[in-house]
Amino acid sequence: MAYVVPKTSVKEVRYLNKDFSSFKANLIEFAKIYFPNTYNDFNESSPGMMFIEMAAYVGDVLSYYMDNQFKESLLAFAEEKSTVYNMAQSFGYKPKVATPSSGRLIVYQTVPAISSGTGANYTTKPDLRYGLKITEGMTLQSETGINFRTLSDINFKFSSSTDPMDITIYESNNNVPVTYLLKKGINIESGNIATEYFQIGNAEKYYRLALANTGVTEIISCTDDDGNNWHEVDFLAQDAVFQDIENTAANNDSLYTYADQAPYLLKLLKTSRRFITYIREDNKTELRFGAGISDSPDEEIIPNPDSVGSSLPGSPSKLGQGFDPANFLNTRTYGQAPSNTTLVITYRYGGGVNHNVRSNSITTIKDSTLTITGDGLSTSLISNSKNSVIVNNDDPTSGGKGAESIIDVKQSTLAYFQAQQRAVTKEDYITRVYALPARYGNIAKAYIVQDTQLDPAAGANSDSRILNPLALNLYVLGFDANKKLTTVNQAVKKNIQTYLTQFRMITDAVNIKDAFVINIGVRFNLVTRVGYNKEQVVLSAIDKVKEFFQVDKWQIGQPIVLADLAYQLSLVNGVASVVSPEEVNEDESQQDRPVIQIVNKFLSSSGYSGNLYDIKGATKDGIIYPSLDPSCFELKFPNIDIEARVVGDSSNGGV
Repeated sequence: MAYVVPKTSVKEVRYLNKDFSSFKANLIEFAKIYFPNTYNDFNESSPGMMFIEMAAYVGDVLSYYMDNQFKESLLAFAEEKSTVYNMAQSFGYKPKVATPSSGRLIVYQTVPAISSGTGANYTTKPDLRYGLKITEGMTLQSETGINFRTLSDINFKFSSSTDPMDITIYESNNNVPVTYLLKKGINIESGNIATEYFQIGNAEKYYRLALANTGVTEIISCTDDDGNNWHEVDFLAQDAVFQDIENTAANNDSLYTYADQAPYLLKLLKTSRRFITYIREDNKTELRFGAGISDSPDEEIIPNPDSVGSSLPGSPSKLGQGFDPANFLNTRTYGQAPSNTTLVITYRYGGGVNHNVRSNSITTIKDSTLTITGDGLSTSLISNSKNSVIVNNDDPTSGGKGAESIIDVKQSTLAYFQAQQRAVTKEDYITRVYALPARYGNIAKAYIVQDTQLDPAAGANSDSRILNPLALNLYVLGFDANKKLTTVNQAVKKNIQTYLTQFRMITDAVNIKDAFVINIGVRFNLVTRVGYNKEQVVLSAIDKVKEFFQVDKWQIGQPIVLADLAYQLSLVNGVASVVSPEEVNEDESQQDRPVIQIVNKFLSSSGYSGNLYDIKGATKDGIIYPSLDPSCFELKFPNIDIEARVVGDSSNGGV
C-alpha cells in the first residue's frame, strides 16, 4: 500500500518576500498557522523571536545579493566598475581611461644656399642635401610641462602635395641668399613615454602581463629578444595588420618614382605574433597573447579545407584522419604565445583636460633623432642644419579629456554595439566619431546632417537647394585647456576623415566642418522667502544655473528651454519666485517678459567666440533655438556671466 501524504503536511510557502520586515511577518504568520500548539510567544524579547529575526535577516541578505548579482549582469543597470568594464570590452568597446591632447606642430630648419650659372643666369636655391630626416617620436615639452610626441617622420629633403614644405630666404649677403628656411607641419600628441621589460619563461596559453602605469593610451612597440615585432589587434583571431613603410627603392623599386606624392606605402602584414589590450578596473592595461604553443605550422595540425582530399601531387590526404578539437588551442590561430624571451614594451600614457595647451607654448625639444644622408657633405654644415631646428605650435592643442565615467562607458558601449562595425545611419557616424582612438585625437561635440546641393530642376539662376544623397556634413567641436568649447584643429579633422573611411558606405562622402559656439550670459531677479539669508539664496541659485549649463550636458543643435531653467531655480531653498530683470513698459505686463534673460556674449577681445547671435529673434514660446548653421550654446565664464539679485521677499511680494 502506498503512503499518502496528509494534506496538513503540505505547507503553503510564499516566494514574494524580498526584505527583512516581510520575511519576519511571513515567518510569524507561518508559525501561527502551522505550529499553534508548539510556539505562541511572539513577544519582541522572546527567544523564539530572536530566531525568527535571525532567519529574516539571512533571507534579506541573500535576497539583496541575488538581486544585486542579477542587476550587475545587465549593462544598463550595472554599477560596479569591474562589471561595466568587463561587459563593455566583451561588446568590443574599450573604455577610455585617459585621452591625450593632439595638435599640429610647425618644425623649422635652415639649409645653405647652392648656386648655379653666372652673370644674368646666376640663381640660388636651397641645398636640400642638408635637409634633415627627423624620426617619428621626437619628444617635445610645453611651457606648462606637458610632454608631446610627433606621430610620423619629418623629411625636409622633398615637398609634395600631401607633405608640403614652405621655403623662404633666411639670410642673404648683398641681396644674395646665403641660407634658406624650411618649414613643415607634423601631427603631435601628448603623453609620457615609458618602457618596461618582461622576462618570459615557458609558453603559457593566453599569457597576460600588466603595465605599471595607469592611463595607457597607446602601445608604441612590443619586441622580443630576436627582434620580432608583436602587433596589437582588435581580437586575437585577426591575423593581419596594416603597416606603413617608407617608400624607398629598397622597399619597392617600382613605386619609388612616386615617393614625392606617396612618401609611405601601406602594407598588409600577416603575423602570428599579436596581442590585444584589456583595460582593468584599476585603469591599468593588460596585454593578452594567444594560445599558440606549437612550433609546427598551423596547417600541419589544422588542415586547409581547400587542400583536404585533393589529388594534387604532394598534397597530403587527411580524409581518414581524426582531429583533436584541443588542437585549435595549440596552434597560432589565435596568436602565438611568447616563450623563453624578454618582451620590451614601449607605450604612451597620460592625458586630461590640462594637456590642452595654448598656441605658441610648445617650443622645447627634449629628445630627437636627426639624420642627414648623402656623400661629400660638409661636416660643419651638417652640424649647422641639426642645430638650427626649432619648433612651435601656431594653434592650441585640443581633445584632451579625463577618464570616462561609468555612465559614459555604458552609454558608449550600447551605442558602439548598436553600430555593429559599420556606419549606415547618421547615429552610426556620431558613434564612430566618439569612438575615435585616443592616439588620433578626440572631440567634445558632434552633429551630422545631410549635405545640400543646388536644385538642377530649378534653373541656372535659382538658388533653390535640395538634399544631396551622397554626402554628409559632420560638424565637430573640441575642448581647450580649460574645458571650454573650441574649434577642432586640422590634424584631428584629417584623422577623423581617415578613420571614418573604414566604416562609411562606399557611396557616402563625409565633410568635416566646424560648428559654431554661441556664448551666453544669464540674468534674473529673485523674490526670496521670509527668513532666508538672501545672499545664500543668490549663491545657491547661481550654482543651480551653473549646473544647468554644464558643458557636458549640452549638444550641438540643443535649444534652451527657459521653463526648464526656471523650474530648476524654483527648487532652490528660499526662492519664492523668479522675476524678469528687465523694466516693464506701460504697455506691457510682467507676464510679457521672460523671467530669465539670456544675452549673447560675443566679443573675442573678452575671450568669447566672436559669434554674434540674435537671441531675442531666436526665442519663440519661451524656447531659444540655436542657429540654422549647427551651433552649441555655452556659458563660458559662469563666474561673471550669471547676474542675479534679490528684489524683495514674499512678505511684500518683491519690490
